[in-house]
Amino acid sequence: MSNIKISVAKGDGIGPEIMDAVIGIFDAAQVPLQYEFIDMGKSIYDKGFGTGMTEDAKNSVETNGILFKGPMETPKGKGVKSINVTARKTWSTFANRRHFRSLEGVNTVFSKAGIPIDLTIVRENIEDTYGGIEHMLTQDVALCRRFITRPGSLQVHKFAFEMARKEGFKKVTCAHKANIMKLTDGLFLETFYEVAKDYPEITANDIIVDDLAMKLVAYPQTFEVVVLTNLQGDIMSDLCAGLVGGLGFAPSANIGENISIFEAVHGTAPDIMGKNIANPTSLLLSGLMMLRHLGIMDKANLIENALLYTLSQGAHTGDFGDKSKPSLNTTDFANTIIANLGKDPENNKARETNSTSTFHLPTRPNNQKVMFTQREAGINESIVGADLFVEFNSTADLIAPIVQKHLNENFKLIMISNRGTQVWPTGSVFTECVDQYRVRIETLNGYEANTAEIYELAGKISKDILVTSVELLRKFGDKPGYSLAQGQ
Repeated sequence: MSNIKISVAKGDGIGPEIMDAVIGIFDAAQVPLQYEFIDMGKSIYDKGFGTGMTEDAKNSVETNGILFKGPMETPKGKGVKSINVTARKTWSTFANRRHFRSLEGVNTVFSKAGIPIDLTIVRENIEDTYGGIEHMLTQDVALCRRFITRPGSLQVHKFAFEMARKEGFKKVTCAHKANIMKLTDGLFLETFYEVAKDYPEITANDIIVDDLAMKLVAYPQTFEVVVLTNLQGDIMSDLCAGLVGGLGFAPSANIGENISIFEAVHGTAPDIMGKNIANPTSLLLSGLMMLRHLGIMDKANLIENALLYTLSQGAHTGDFGDKSKPSLNTTDFANTIIANLGKDPENNKARETNSTSTFHLPTRPNNQKVMFTQREAGINESIVGADLFVEFNSTADLIAPIVQKHLNENFKLIMISNRGTQVWPTGSVFTECVDQYRVRIETLNGYEANTAEIYELAGKISKDILVTSVELLRKFGDKPGYSLAQGQ
């Protein structure tokens, strides 16, 4: 196999130390890679690059299709976006995969109890609240928009099932909060079962995310692959890291159609930077995921078995392991793994799979790709009203007459809510309100409104009360595209 060129960003803090250790192991194992080192991270922010990467770095990743990166720091208090999130979203790495496995020599509550853990979290990586679309609607009320899309959900679910099929997992679970967020998480769950139909040999089920949190702590061995939305997946993946020894043992892959990113998910640990005592295991495991993505299966298995053998013999850095045995520094730990290349642990060897590489160099498109799904024929899409979000520092019963005087015979004020709970026409005097209300206006007698009418109406009302935002109420056939208020 000829050498595959990849882009490498060593990162901040302990990043360069652990990256050098991992590359040293790869070189000793004669992994057929060629490294193109690029500049990303805090030092690049400090030079005035608001994205945390140079144009040369961006071009390198978009040419090679692979970014292998150490931990990176985003400067605090400067209004800049996280370099990690920016990279994932810029290059449309829609699926974040983290594999959590019990490792001999890494003691946890579960390993001491003889309960093996081998589970994968697949997290949607682009959407949800990570869009970072926020607004102050009033001085007291902040809004964050949460986007869940059908194309994005289909992408991540297909990845989860394809990965399960290739690697021999028998069960995929969708975790969600569709009992509360019926449209957003409801769409995520609906598309999960749509995709599951194409994988009849795999058991598909779902679980409410808070129930998942409890069961992961109590019975983690009952799960194999769990797929979640972005924020919920972020939280659950860190929880799972705690089950197997911490973020130092949690590899991470961000997979896209053209570009993929493999990274350590722990922090930059500036307190130990330059001391050569950092644990490179997380980055090494992420690198092994990268090798398998590239189709370099034999080298990935060789190195993983050497790592597992090393851990089984009690070798460790200072952050884990048998404290009665002296800890190794970063370099010595890596050299021990190198010395053990070709050795296999007695138990818990590297997973043998029939997976084949799907890696290809990126083909630069002429335009950004727009994703959409086929609309069902014959479905009438109509506008049946609007939710007006207004600023008002008194009670809802004073809002109602202000709105009603602007309505004609085609519209009716249906309800007013505050923080999602109905407070007009009925409600409780014990419901505490803030100065931002949702005013729901609906059409009467099957009348179909148009956007011009809605915004004209909002304009009239805004002369008497500040309208901070407008959302159309749409129906898709008989299915409402909007949720009810609590108590409505």
